[in-house]
Amino acid sequence: MKTHATNLRLVYPPNEDRDAVDCGQPPLSTIDLFCGAGGITEGFRQAGFRCLYANDCMPEAIETFEENHPSVWADCENIELVKPAVIRAKLKMAKGDLDVLVGGPPCQGFSINAPERFLSDPRNKLFKDYVRFLEEFEPKTFLFENVPGLLSLGDGKVLDRILSEFARLDYHVTAKILFAAHYGVPQERWRLILLGSKCGKVSPPEPTHYAVGRENFRGGGVLTFQLVASDKRKLMPAITVREAIGDLPRLAMGEGAEIIGYTSDRAGEYSHAMRNPEGVTYNHFAARLSKQNCERMKHVKPGGSWRDIPHGLLPKGMQRARKSDHTKRYGRLRNDGLAGTVMTKCDPHWGTVFLPDQDRSLTVREAARFQSFPDTYRFLGPRVSQYEQVGNAVPVLMAKAIASQIRAHVEAHGAIPAAEAEAAIG
Repeated sequence: MKTHATNLRLVYPPNEDRDAVDCGQPPLSTIDLFCGAGGITEGFRQAGFRCLYANDCMPEAIETFEENHPSVWADCENIELVKPAVIRAKLKMAKGDLDVLVGGPPCQGFSINAPERFLSDPRNKLFKDYVRFLEEFEPKTFLFENVPGLLSLGDGKVLDRILSEFARLDYHVTAKILFAAHYGVPQERWRLILLGSKCGKVSPPEPTHYAVGRENFRGGGVLTFQLVASDKRKLMPAITVREAIGDLPRLAMGEGAEIIGYTSDRAGEYSHAMRNPEGVTYNHFAARLSKQNCERMKHVKPGGSWRDIPHGLLPKGMQRARKSDHTKRYGRLRNDGLAGTVMTKCDPHWGTVFLPDQDRSLTVREAARFQSFPDTYRFLGPRVSQYEQVGNAVPVLMAKAIASQIRAHVEAHGAIPAAEAEAAIG
């Protein structure tokens, strides 16, 4: 079985054009829609893909994307105004040349009584834009990612309508809900993944790490990988909070910097793989909490939540909450556990953001470690935006696992000449 180091070696010179790094395999091409800060593109890059074009409507996210993927055509144009035919012409690509289209457009508008209106609902225009790119490029494969809650929209009719659109374009689709911790990501995070191909079905990546998460969504018992006790002996252990961030500089509130050197050589295999060989990392600043939240934090034990806080110190709304509700709010991480889902706001009222053994909340860099971004990855824009960019991202190592499956599928179906692939690999 592979070791952690084999799976997670991610070290690249930080000032190099990393999109041009030779991964030992012929590069496959991607286009990344709704790309955000670039979590999917980074994971695909590590698996030997080259992103040609990326689009997002958030200026700070595109700035971050360009900083970390300087050779990619990163576009902040409103995607409704983008003409896929123009993009294809500028890229000098024929239909069918593109290897993978990736993206995760939100799908919110739906009338239960009129499923045919799904595509005409203005709230679903972004899904229509994704389909426009599929129609124009006719890529060999695609990755469509979204929240598991998409399964329950319109009692399942939303997903049925989406799948019917993909079938109309002659794609075979595989649906799976993946748990990020199964792929070496130190976080409880679920994502719905639809993999499409013109040549048969793409198998979702099998888990490499043993972790168990709570499935609180429709389809959890059918569309997730159900691990059993015997899998614990076959798979690598889950990456814990301590392994993920324990080597980063310890900070008090108000300390840290946008560029900061490491202060400890102690690093396990995961954190060693994440570290920048230049000896510095980015976005590691500890925000100051309000006086009320500082007082509340003192009462929360590792693994605890708002239920540890004296009733009189709770916000008025939380004083009326049932003990079984909002189980992650005002939570403190456990060193020996997984991080909770990284949110778009580092606000204790939203989730588990208190450090296990430091009286402060997560830095952007710590949140990025939980999303498996390497320390060379720098987030730009105001700090509020940096948290949002990290929280919106698909975890890098989960994207890498998906990319490896897609690559194997494309190679198996002759998109790359066998002799060329063998020569590049060996």
